[in-house]
This record gives sequence, C-alpha cells and structure tokens, in this order.
Amino acid sequence: MGWDDLILVGVVARAHGNRGEVIVNLETDFPELRFRPSATLQAARPGHAPRPLRIRAVRFHQGRPVLTLEGVESMDDAEALAGAELRVPPDDQAALPPGSYYHHQLVGCEVVTEAGERVGRVAAVEGDAAATRLSVRGARSEVLIPLADAICRVDVAARRIVVTPPPGLLELNGDWRES
Repeated sequence: MGWDDLILVGVVARAHGNRGEVIVNLETDFPELRFRPSATLQAARPGHAPRPLRIRAVRFHQGRPVLTLEGVESMDDAEALAGAELRVPPDDQAALPPGSYYHHQLVGCEVVTEAGERVGRVAAVEGDAAATRLSVRGARSEVLIPLADAICRVDVAARRIVVTPPPGLLELNGDWRES
C-alpha cells in the first residue's frame, strides 16, 4: 500500500517541551481512536520516506493531542518531525453512522445534477460536521455545494453524487457548465 492510499489523521505542529513530545494538528473526527497508546502511525515529511511511529503516551492539551513516541527522545528528535503528516491504513477506519462519510470517500466522486448534467469532480471537502461543503472542480470553475441530505445523494460504491440544488445555488459559483 502506497503513501497516497493511507488516510491523513494529523500533522505534527511542533515539539512540546524538551522530552521529545510533539503537538499534533488534527485531521480526524476521531482523535481518541487515532491517537491512543500502542497505536502505530505512518509519518513522513515532504520529500522524506514514511516511517512507522508507535505512540507510547498521549494527552490532550487545548483539544490537540500531545504525543510521546517510541524512538523520539529529545527536543531535537521532536523538532525533526515538525510538518510530518501522520497517516493510517484505510482498514483502520472507525464505522460511521449512516449518511456520514470519510473525506477520502468523497474526493474524486463525479457530481451530476438530478437531470444528469455533469457538474464536475469533488476536489476537496471543506468545513466541519456542522457545515460541510464539497469543493467540486467543474469544467470552468470551482463549485461549492453544501453536503446536506436535502441536496446530495451519495453513492460511495459508484463514486457518484447526485445533487438536487435549490434554485440559484450552482449559479452562485459563476459559469460552471461545460461549453
């Protein structure tokens, strides 16, 4: 399995203290599941090969995990991890309630209107659970679509999202139709 197949769960922000601890910026809705003692994460900084890191201890400070990692014993070791992405294999996913999706399940999905008109492909998922929107790369522009049950019907297996937008929603994004 390649690096791009792994799921991003956090990015090392910086060293914390002088004993090799690191603070992590979260990229997951399940921090207690992802960051627990004995869990193994794959870590890589841009331009470097991934390496496994096993969590020895974890505590949360201001909503972010502070990790003690095996083999990271000093402030210098911790500083060397700054900017490293932390990833887990896809089979390490927590079960989600119906109507909830992991971002990686939505990115790349084709988006079409209920009438079958192609809008584009999901390039990113933005926002949080309270206000999530799809950033769709259309033929002419980016189209932002709220990820709401009233608007989107998601078929993860088919990699397709059918949208029934309220009048004017797609037009707010400019000229999105293929010419």
